[in-house]
Amino acid sequence: MTFERDAKTLELPWPFTGREDELELVRRSVAGGRHGIVVTGPAGRGKTRLVTEAVRGTDCARVAGTPETRGLPFAAFAHLVPETASLHRAVQLLSGVRLLLVDDAHLLDDASAALVHQLAVHGRTRLLVVATDGARAPGAISRLWTGELLPRLALEPLPHEETAQLLAAGVGGLEALTVNRLYRMCRGDLRLLRELVDAVREQGPAARARDSAEWVWRGPVPVTATVRERTAHLLDRTGPGERETLDRLAFGEPLPVAAGTLDLDALERLEADGLVHVDEHGTARLAHPLHAPVLRAAAGRLKTLRLARTPADCAAALETETAALARAIGERDVRAVSAPVGEWLLDEGTGVPARHAAVRARFARLRGELREAAAWAREGLRAAADDPACRLELALAAAQSGHPELAAPPAGPDADRSPEPSTRSDDDGPAVNPTRTTAPQSVESRGWSSDSRFAGPLQSSAAVVGSDSLQPSAAVTDADTFQPSAAVTDADTFQPSAAVTLQHPAALVESRAPQPTATPAGSSGTADSREAAGGSAVTWWAAARGDLDAALGTVGEDPYDAVRLGAPERAVGRLTGVFAAHAEALAHDDGPALDRAAQMLEERGFLLFAAEAYAQAARSHRDPSAARTSRTRAVALARRCQGARTPALSGLVLGELTARQRQIVTLAATGLSNRQIAEKLTLSIRTVGNHLYSAYARLGASDRDALPCLVELPEAQPA
Repeated sequence: MTFERDAKTLELPWPFTGREDELELVRRSVAGGRHGIVVTGPAGRGKTRLVTEAVRGTDCARVAGTPETRGLPFAAFAHLVPETASLHRAVQLLSGVRLLLVDDAHLLDDASAALVHQLAVHGRTRLLVVATDGARAPGAISRLWTGELLPRLALEPLPHEETAQLLAAGVGGLEALTVNRLYRMCRGDLRLLRELVDAVREQGPAARARDSAEWVWRGPVPVTATVRERTAHLLDRTGPGERETLDRLAFGEPLPVAAGTLDLDALERLEADGLVHVDEHGTARLAHPLHAPVLRAAAGRLKTLRLARTPADCAAALETETAALARAIGERDVRAVSAPVGEWLLDEGTGVPARHAAVRARFARLRGELREAAAWAREGLRAAADDPACRLELALAAAQSGHPELAAPPAGPDADRSPEPSTRSDDDGPAVNPTRTTAPQSVESRGWSSDSRFAGPLQSSAAVVGSDSLQPSAAVTDADTFQPSAAVTDADTFQPSAAVTLQHPAALVESRAPQPTATPAGSSGTADSREAAGGSAVTWWAAARGDLDAALGTVGEDPYDAVRLGAPERAVGRLTGVFAAHAEALAHDDGPALDRAAQMLEERGFLLFAAEAYAQAARSHRDPSAARTSRTRAVALARRCQGARTPALSGLVLGELTARQRQIVTLAATGLSNRQIAEKLTLSIRTVGNHLYSAYARLGASDRDALPCLVELPEAQPA
């Protein structure tokens, strides 16, 4: 794989990204009258990079432990302490050092560890100590935090959204599902992340999607020598039945323990050693996502033929996953649901059925993961280019993210990726044309089934995906409509009466705009009152253009869309549960009630809706302190929504920057270079660059190309 940049650039360290809170904590700990801090975490977590960034520009002495010198007294301090110095003399010599960075402290020799401990006791030298969890450290080092000489920061894995920012800054545009795969594989190990990206680049399994500027990685995981080294403990298992059990899981996980296909004695030993995880349902899987590809790569050809599964073998399991996702949507709870089979099909590059892809896209969109939703919808369109449910999800994700390029459908199942850039001739228009209007028609003349309702509640997963007669969109119709009879009721059963059965998807493809279909609960039932399955797409494209009047004019029978667009009077009395609470609080301009509704939405996984509710609360609060709190929560949630750009969030993006950052970002968005901005504001070019870099991190932008869409938002400047 060849990226569009100098290959030498990829060999340089990636830009420091994320960790703002941790960085500020470390800086405060080595400033003023503080004595320092200990930073711990697993190998590859980014500890050294964090502390290096924290001491950048300061007068700092550095030492580091190494395995080869653990037997040599004061080996780590050889450049600071004479060879013949005693511990007492070494303490005296280093008491004048204002800041000392001790990296890999768990590898220090005993004399060096004792010296660090004594410096902490005396308190004249500020200490920044880095140690790796799980490694045997000298007692003098571990007593730094157990003896409460220094505070300890246990570094957590880099969050998903910050990992995506890191990849964007270090590599370039990666598709959301590729980012997800790398995140799952590495589990916070940033060193492994870099190694995998380099291996993908060198071995060429990734390619640029023909229909976008992003890079997509499908197919096997590159098993490099370094990856094999990291998994040597797995390949060396020689106990009775252990390797066969590991191989069966590698080719077929997850597997039920009770099925009799696994050696239970071997499974118990592997679970005790942390190589296998068995959940509460009695299903076994390998403990780390990297283990399966390593084991499959090490298996011989005959074993592979015996154990390997095909996409057809996964049909039943995939239907179960699809049903679980649809059931979660129907129960108004979109917190994370495990769906490893769909992810396996995606990662292997074998193709994902449009029905499953549409459900995954809708689930992701409701969670606020808009780029991920668009990526799943595009996968479904590669399998079925005319699938209306996937087209609808693609259009909604693009409209609510403010990135119309996401709406471009893939060229087709046989032309999904190419090393050549996109050559679409309709780059200026989304897959769903938001401006197209049609005269009222009967349901039948629009190409939709007049009998698109289902009589009973959803009793089992078969009701969602087990019947060939149930079209994909019956499980995945637009959740933004939130019909009281469907996704937002507090009924114990999910009534799919507002779902749409797309009997003639060609009608959608021909018009390229979703057309009216099902009758919402409480409506008259006439054709004129029936709302389009894609009505929300039209609404949100109008909102994306900044035309709120047109957006509200197309809301029709989608009550929760009206709430999100700031017109709750259209929805009061037509929603139930938390969505009704949100509508009522907004109608009464009740800031505390909006905060409560936002909290409930967040607890159920509706992060974008929660961010919007907090943003509305910030404008409704009479107490400035409460308004700031709501706004901070809205910004924090909006950052996790993969570039969401909705009217409710307008004014939040630039408002979180300092006044100087807002000024520089606004000028950069107009096309001025750093030098021109520096001359205009009488600043140094370096200062301008630093302000822009900090602004990128806060805004979730990778470069200045993303700035115009941020500053052009309505109410972009804070009140």
